[in-house]
Amino acid sequence: MASPVLEAEIATAASPEKVWSIVSDLPRMSEWSPRTRKTFVLGGQVREGALAFNINRKGMLYWPTRTRVVAVEPHQRIAFKVLENNTVWSFALQAEDGGTRIVQRREAPNGTRAVSRAMVKVFLGGNDEFEADLVAGMHTTLERIKAEAEK
Repeated sequence: MASPVLEAEIATAASPEKVWSIVSDLPRMSEWSPRTRKTFVLGGQVREGALAFNINRKGMLYWPTRTRVVAVEPHQRIAFKVLENNTVWSFALQAEDGGTRIVQRREAPNGTRAVSRAMVKVFLGGNDEFEADLVAGMHTTLERIKAEAEK
């Protein structure tokens, strides 16, 4: 069963090239995302097919995830799949009025894995609370990316 698409967006005065330099720098994601604490890209190069290891946090709870970069379209889109739960996270960039519209999405067209659903239920407040927290985190992430891009 598919999970709902979660999405947040923001407009920035920065160019798509400037925003791209931020969203495609996955090792720096902990500077923007309130959940990501550390990201290591195997081999160091962010490219389609690259594997990354992440440490995530909510309150006192920490957990690791592995992601595979599934799309790299310079200055337009980057996406990565979380292997533990089957979700795909992406940033899409669209030039707009001398700046850029940034859209962050989380999709799970085939649903999430049973173990992930159980972890969300037991440790992260249940699905509704967890998804609301993810969307709030997306807004925080986008605000931080905008601030960095407009420096």
